[in-house]
Amino acid sequence: MTTTPAPTDTLTNTSAHSMPSFDRLTYATDEHIALIGLNRADKRNAFDSVMIAELSEALTQYEADDQLRCAVVFAHGDHFTAGLDLMELQDKLDDNIFEFGDAKIDPWGITGKRRKKPVVVVVHGICLTAGIELMLNADVVIASQDCHFAQLEVKRGIMPFGGATVRFVRAAGWQKAMPYLLTGEAFDANTAYELNLVSEVVEAGTQFERAMSMAKQICQSAPLGVQSLLKSAFEGVHDGEVTAFANLHGYLPALFASQDAKEGAMAMIERREPSFSGR
Repeated sequence: MTTTPAPTDTLTNTSAHSMPSFDRLTYATDEHIALIGLNRADKRNAFDSVMIAELSEALTQYEADDQLRCAVVFAHGDHFTAGLDLMELQDKLDDNIFEFGDAKIDPWGITGKRRKKPVVVVVHGICLTAGIELMLNADVVIASQDCHFAQLEVKRGIMPFGGATVRFVRAAGWQKAMPYLLTGEAFDANTAYELNLVSEVVEAGTQFERAMSMAKQICQSAPLGVQSLLKSAFEGVHDGEVTAFANLHGYLPALFASQDAKEGAMAMIERREPSFSGR
């Protein structure tokens, strides 16, 4: 396995807010990018109750920071995640640890506040169960060639409850998704790409670099335009096409009146790259 580097060691905090401190995660910023690292490598980054709460807090912090335009979720160590730490979570499932209030971002997008900013997830090594569901709730997924996946809840006596029953099926199609959901059979990165579960498969060891390149490209886009685009896309997926189309033109007045729209037009006229402010 190719170990993902710990990129946060050399980053500078450019955030307007104080940096959060976590036990199971690392959190840093690189200009307009929030870097959120799963950091429980000795347990193959399995999600326990602490990591679940901290990931929600990190994503909520990212959402609240006006200086940040994209988040990259990655993992320290040899693996993205072994999924849920069922031994630690078994007696806590009745404590609503997967329920997030209206002010919190649910990393799996089931409950809580609907996020408005883009998230890139980069996976390597093994990526099981909740890890697949985490990336299915992302906007862009970069997978290392060495990555191996399995949605194996049925082999543990339970079922996926982080979105795979809907998003895996929606991405891959019923007949292609069900063999993996019903059996828990493992599959490789190329199969994940064929099933539309990941955006790109890259050479092992280059996945973080590629994810950062994508995040920087996203940050060069107009923030208000990106957020409106995501909101419209979420409406289409969650609320249906009729609602999304009915609301579509409602985004335009504020966007056309924004400083970013004026900057975009001037940049086109002056044949230069635009510099957007998010206003």
